[in-house]
Amino acid sequence: MSAGLAIDAVSHAFGPEPVLSGLSVTLPAAQVGCLIGPSGCGKSTLLAMIGGLLRPDQGRVAHPFARPAFVFQDPCLLPWRDARGNIAFGLNALPMSRTECSARADRLLGTVGLTAEDGEKYPRELSGGMRQRVALARALAIEPDLLLLDEPFSALDVGLRRQMQALVRRLIDARGLTTVLVTHDLAEAVRMADRIVVLSPRPAHVAAQHDIGMPRAARDDGFVQAEVGRLLADPATAEALAVEGLS
Repeated sequence: MSAGLAIDAVSHAFGPEPVLSGLSVTLPAAQVGCLIGPSGCGKSTLLAMIGGLLRPDQGRVAHPFARPAFVFQDPCLLPWRDARGNIAFGLNALPMSRTECSARADRLLGTVGLTAEDGEKYPRELSGGMRQRVALARALAIEPDLLLLDEPFSALDVGLRRQMQALVRRLIDARGLTTVLVTHDLAEAVRMADRIVVLSPRPAHVAAQHDIGMPRAARDDGFVQAEVGRLLADPATAEALAVEGLS
């Protein structure tokens, strides 16, 4: 199995407040890892370290990936650009012609389930689900080798959330993308992840780790419900997630 993500004894503090404490995690390449835990425990901080936006005070974050891409809870679209322009925005730094950028943006509109007409709309004219599809397409436009998802579905209603989960599952499986997802939803973690890492309250350490062996495409609602029950039968998982009623 090829080299992936290795987080080794990472500790970090913001001023006098410790956030992460001796945290170690590994994730093989082409797998999906999920970070779950109570609010404020450091999930997004750890994701920022994985993406190279923040250096840990102690320990090491190592991986071979050269082109990470983020998708956040807020789509963070530029209001003065239409959907096509937002998708192509990250391509401006690459050695591509305007024609090539436009063609790639057009392809990605279809990939995420949007039409050419949608591509001409501005963020204010798009629904929440459509804006998140644009944000996903923008991340995919740079052809990342590492996809970092910071609660990208949490602001969507249940139906849209399930649609977006299914779309992202298909895309990462088709591309073999190494992916790290932050979520508060254990059922979402079971649907999406190969490896679920449960973090304790801050200063966070790994409270529990669970590998999901079933292929993503075969995880129906019955499997998800049963697997959630199995994970919550683990005392360390139940204790960590009960802090905010996540269990």
